[in-house]
Amino acid sequence: MKKTILLLLLTIQFAFAQQPYYNDVDLNLTGQDLYFELQAKIDNASNSFNYGDVRDTVKITDEDTSNSNNVLLVYGFDDSGSCKTDRTRDKDDYGGSVCEYNREHVFARSNANPSMGDADNSSNGIVADPHNIRPSDQQMNGDRGNKKFTDGSGNSGNTSGNWYPGDEWKGDVARMMMYMYTRYGNRCLPSLNGTGATQGSTDMLQIYLQWNIEDPVSAFEDQRNPHLQTVYGNRNPFIDNPYLATIIWGGEPAEDRWGLFSTESFTENQFIVYPNPFNEQIWIQNNSSIDSELAAVIYDVTGRIVFETSFSETKSNLNIATLSEGMYLLEISNSTNKVVKRIIKQ
Repeated sequence: MKKTILLLLLTIQFAFAQQPYYNDVDLNLTGQDLYFELQAKIDNASNSFNYGDVRDTVKITDEDTSNSNNVLLVYGFDDSGSCKTDRTRDKDDYGGSVCEYNREHVFARSNANPSMGDADNSSNGIVADPHNIRPSDQQMNGDRGNKKFTDGSGNSGNTSGNWYPGDEWKGDVARMMMYMYTRYGNRCLPSLNGTGATQGSTDMLQIYLQWNIEDPVSAFEDQRNPHLQTVYGNRNPFIDNPYLATIIWGGEPAEDRWGLFSTESFTENQFIVYPNPFNEQIWIQNNSSIDSELAAVIYDVTGRIVFETSFSETKSNLNIATLSEGMYLLEISNSTNKVVKRIIKQ
């Protein structure tokens, strides 16, 4: 059994290696420890990249995947009406006039503490961080201003004096805010640029964690990291794997794009385990058609069984408060299939 568990751990480590940028990051860490580990990693970026460079960079990072002549405009949603609401725009229509696009700081410059300051083409540092800048219609950019993000539905717009980024953009925004807070710490505290309750050891807004789940990474968003790693020197980890946010801040599980947390013969997502990391208990949500009895066995990293039970309910609770902090493997099985998921006690 110990050999089986070790093989599973090696499978997990192989999944890590699929993203070479993170090879020197200890992805076995959790909570605040992983937060600081990623902070050290992404802080290693270009000191010479400036705000002027962003103008050409967005033509690549924000290129419309359906039309290489265009860029997509953050908060945009309708190409058939007023140009203010345009979703796409010709790459060359840049400027400050009506129906032109400019550079939007998604974490508003004045909301940082201290402020990011003025942005001119020679400025570098936080104000020129391309992970925080998107093309935006200049009128839409002005309407957003420095309003804090808040929950909503449908298209982008003002919501009780705050700003909803729109259904298409809320996941992008959430992952950008996670990056900014991870890299710049309390200078870009999520509550400075958003509203609502926080959770986790480093105060992430719950709304960002929810948006991270509800609006998964798209092919458009995926094209950012490879280019920015080349020209700027770092990546946004939460685009590469949204589940990193779950490991750090907890809550319902986001998409695990690297397959770090499971080795399975059941169909993917037949069993959802949450919260993960956990404090005292976890829930197993059975989304499969299996209504017979299932076994749940938890192993520590040496392969020793530390908890076992059986269940048949659609939603089952495991009270495992007595486990020490650390990583465990949860095996859910019946007579023919199994799924093994990594869980973390914090």
